[in-house]
Amino acid sequence: MSVNQTVSAQDEVFLRRTFALAEEAKAQGIHPFAAILVDGNNTILMEQVNGYLPDLDMTGHAERVLMTRASKAYRPDFLAGCTMYVSAEPCAMCAGAAYWAGLGRVVYSMSENRLKQITGNHPENPTLDLPCRVVFESGQRKVDVIGPVLEDEGAALHVGFW
Repeated sequence: MSVNQTVSAQDEVFLRRTFALAEEAKAQGIHPFAAILVDGNNTILMEQVNGYLPDLDMTGHAERVLMTRASKAYRPDFLAGCTMYVSAEPCAMCAGAAYWAGLGRVVYSMSENRLKQITGNHPENPTLDLPCRVVFESGQRKVDVIGPVLEDEGAALHVGFW
């Protein structure tokens, strides 16, 4: 796994797209998380907000749902050239889904640790404070991780929600 922290202007554009999606979700009463999948040509392939509602699916995190969709649509060799942009760091479950799908790169905004500081032990989000890098480092496939990036902007999405 690489610890390359080079953040491009395009990375920031895509992260801000996740912020816009999360803000739209928040306005609808949906947990303010979002993820997008971008290919090697900087084309957005998929977008996903949190899927907790309407069924109260505790595994409906935006990243996990996005990776399930991506894994059904694309093979791991293609996903190895893709990036998932996420408004908050993928939890262990979501990092595992990204790993198993074959994703090559993750760029996230707010860290799990910062999220935990905001949400506490909220029953709908008992944050699992485990860095996604630790999950990816446990695997056999390289996943580049960049983050936190624009963390204050990502954290602001959660003000007043929890």
